[in-house]
Parts: sequence; structure tokens; C-alpha cells
Amino acid sequence: MTHHPHPRPQATATTATTTRHRTSLRVAGLAAALLLAVTACGTGSAAGGKDADGRGTGGGTLAIGATGKIPNPDTVIGGAGFEGKRLVGFQLYEGLTRYDLSRADGPPEITGALATSWEVADDRRTWTFTLRKGVTFHDGTAFDADAVLFNLDRYLNKKSPHWTEALGAAAGEYAGGITRYTKLAEDRVRLVTAKPNGHFPQDLAHVLIASPAAVRKTGSAKFSEQPVGTGPFRFVRQKPGEEIELARFDAYWRGAPKVDRLVVKALPDAAARTAALRSGAVNWIEYPNPDDIPSLRADKAQILTNSYDHLWYWILDTTAGPWRDPRVRRAANHAIDREAIAEELLHGTAEPARQAAPRGTFAHDPAGDVYDHDPAKARRLLAEAGHAKGFTTSVTVPTGGSGNLIPVPIAEAVQRDLAAVGIRAEIRTTDWSTLIGAEAKGEVALGSEAIAQSTTLFQSEALLPLFIGTGSPFWTGHYGNPKVDELLASAAASPDRAAREADYREALKLVTADAPWLFVVNDRNPRALSPAVRGFVQPQSWFIDLTTVRVSS
Repeated sequence: MTHHPHPRPQATATTATTTRHRTSLRVAGLAAALLLAVTACGTGSAAGGKDADGRGTGGGTLAIGATGKIPNPDTVIGGAGFEGKRLVGFQLYEGLTRYDLSRADGPPEITGALATSWEVADDRRTWTFTLRKGVTFHDGTAFDADAVLFNLDRYLNKKSPHWTEALGAAAGEYAGGITRYTKLAEDRVRLVTAKPNGHFPQDLAHVLIASPAAVRKTGSAKFSEQPVGTGPFRFVRQKPGEEIELARFDAYWRGAPKVDRLVVKALPDAAARTAALRSGAVNWIEYPNPDDIPSLRADKAQILTNSYDHLWYWILDTTAGPWRDPRVRRAANHAIDREAIAEELLHGTAEPARQAAPRGTFAHDPAGDVYDHDPAKARRLLAEAGHAKGFTTSVTVPTGGSGNLIPVPIAEAVQRDLAAVGIRAEIRTTDWSTLIGAEAKGEVALGSEAIAQSTTLFQSEALLPLFIGTGSPFWTGHYGNPKVDELLASAAASPDRAAREADYREALKLVTADAPWLFVVNDRNPRALSPAVRGFVQPQSWFIDLTTVRVSS
């Protein structure tokens, strides 16, 4: 396949407007009334409430039931996947850039946050950022160029008294390519990358900026106990890993959020989340159990969905047994009844995934769907590959975790479909932390020949080579394709988004044909909200903007 190069501009200026066992809990009679009455939660009243300083504001409390643990709130450390970042990290902090999450009809663009504009030099490595004036941290101190350099030192400079190994490792995903950072003026900084990085503005949305004064006051070891950023919400209190309470930041540069308080609770059990919504303990839940959705709708809950950057899949060990043969991998893909999984098991909260590029991303090709449910074709391919009688394999499946939907029931559905064409898959379950911990070391928990999980591919372009690039330090089933590597390198070097999109689309077309994964479903990011919660825009993104949300009385 021939790759046609695209013209690369020598300089790009970007402004602030550029590019979820059945446990259905029916509560007869009172359920709808409870939901309608939930204008706040057990954590405080919705109207006429008081903020952390005891001042009446009347904006109400937004209380969210999360699927995983509450993350460490120290900037980039996190630890609860992208769910933790969207509900906590991006609420407390900002980077120089941010995702524009104000629309529901397309993948989010990158726009200005703590920077208002930027440009890249002819070398495509030297970036100059103009910083936003008049921004203050939650502690009242000013944001400026010195704050940017302080945070980059904290992440990248081992000689900094505020650097820690955990911070350095976490920041490396997005800031590891920065080799120099210089203050040009109080409102201008220059950042230089080791090599051309066209998605650098996107990366910087994840390089979160903390108050230097607050870090100096507590030290890095205790900063997570009193975190301070410039985001729309400021820290109030927490039960580490279990619950965190934030208050709206009245001096937020985009305008103060409409709610007084934001409370995020760890509710990993889906039945517990549904019960919490119905009882009024929360007024918003992430990923409701699909089996609960019909009754939640009947009880007047708002069920919101949208396509976004998500793929639930099996990573196959392309060097182990029959999975070495692409014909076998394609056969397995044709064996899967994705429509039944999406509609009958997941009640329409997901869409069939027939190619590598997730729906709701700019790399998805509507004409690129390859893998229909075709058991007869699957058997023919298996016979051609010398496995007419099928074979035995194994897969490690997490019992939960950020973005993993209902992983064991989905894996069991895939298991039945594979068995119908002769592929006998043993399911081995483990917890999410164990699975991804082993994966990060290049290993498979429980020694299986496949891993079932979900991921994002394009919400953060910097991570894409870790999933489909040759020689990734993460376990990728040993997949590699030199042409895919070439396309990824070409895309990464270009600041021209249109050129990157074309390269990515071509790369994912090759991955689809190579079939190193079993493509199963694309999640539609379902969440259930009390009728009292208004003003939220469901974007095509893992991330969300809570500044527009209000809780009515």
C-alpha cells in the first residue's frame, strides 16, 4: 500500500478556537419520586446551600458516583485512569491547553487554557506559548511563566527539591519529550522537544499546573493533602481513594461553575451506583449497569450517551500458537456477534466495532468496517489455516476498571461466539490493577494468550505508539508492522492535523487487516443523571466540562 505524503507547513499558529450478572434494582412506587426529589444528595442541599466557607450560594451540589477509586489528586499522578482525570484532575487543574468539550457533534478540539496561543518554529521542535493574563490559583497566587517552569522542573528535573519518581514517571507520558523550557517574559515561555511532535498542544492538556506556592508550603510528599490548581473547582476535603469534595472556584477565568459543590464518590459496584442514584446519595452515576437502564428511564432518570474514543477488545498474542496466523485472527473476528453484544447485552450503550479505529474519532472510516458476523467464513478461514477442528486458548479478563464496561459478561459472550466455530477460550479473571500492572511490564497476568480490556487510541495521540507500535514497552501481543510504524512516525512529526488524520486512518486500516485484536464494541459512554441535573453537554470524549452543570431545586 502506497503512502502519499502530505504537505507540511513550516509554522503553525494555534488559537483558542483551532481543531459502562444482572442486578436490576427496581424500587416499586417510590423510585421515580426519589429520583425526581434528588436535587441534592446526602452530602448537602441543592438549593440555598453553603460553600466550604459557610457562604450561601444556592447553586446546589453535584454528587457523582464513579466506577473506580478516587485518584491521588496531585496533578499528573492520578491512578484511576481517564475517569479519575475527567472527574478530579481536570476539575482541579489545567494545562497550557485543554479539550473544548462544549459540543456533542464531533471529537473535541484542542484550545487554549493557561495559554492563549502558540506557534511552532520551522524546526517543528521549538514552541512558543503566550500565557493567559490575570489567572490566579485557588490560593490566590498568580499564574505566570515562572509557574510553568516550576511545574516542568517538578516533573522533569531530578535535581528539583519537588521532583519525585512518581511524578517523573507519570509526567513522562506527555512531557517526557521536552528537553528545554525557558521564560521569555512574564507571559511567554518557550518549550523545545527532542524531536518534532505535531500533537504537542494536545499533550500539554495533560501536563497539569499546580500552585508553586502551595507545593513549596506542603512539599511534594504532602501536596495531595491540600492540592491547589487553577481549575474550575477547588479542593475542600477527601477520604483518600473513597470520596473527594470540591467547591466552585469563584475566580475561575472562564467563569465560575454553576454548582456550589462537586462531590465524587467511589462506587465500583454497579448495583451500588444505581441504588445511590435512586436513594439520593448521588445525583449522577457513571456507567449504569445496562440491565438497569430501562427501569432508570421509566423512573425519569436521564440516560445520556454519545460515541467517543473507546474500544473494548482482546489483545491477541500474535507469536503464540494459532494466533500467529492472521487468517486465524480474522476468523475469530468474523465469529463475533457484535450486534447481539451491543444491543442485547449492553442495551444499546455500545456500538459494534468492526475495525480498529473507534467510532467517534477522526480516524474512523465509515467504509472501513471489515468484520461482520459470519461464522461460515470464520470456519473456512480456520480450515485454510489448518485448524478445521478448532483449538484451545486463554484470555485474562479484568473484573472491572475504568472504561471496561461489564468485562466478564462481554468476555463470556465472545467466548460463546468463538466456541461456535471451534475456538475454545478459557476465561481467567483478575482485578484491573493487576492486569494493567503486568501489562506495563510487558507481561500478561495469569499467563494467558490474550487480554480483554478497553482503551482510548486518539483521545491522546501520544499513547498510540504504545498500543500499535513495534517494540512498545507495554504488552501488545508482540504486534508490529513496519508500515504502521512509518505512518505513526509521519503523523507524530506533523503539526498539520489533517495530515496526521490521514496517516492515522491509513495506519488503522493496516491494523484492521492484520487483526492483532478481536474488535468487539465501542462504548457510548452512558451515564445516568437525576432529572434535577441540567445544562450538561455529553461530548464525544472521555472527558467532560462540568462548568455548565446546574442542580435545580
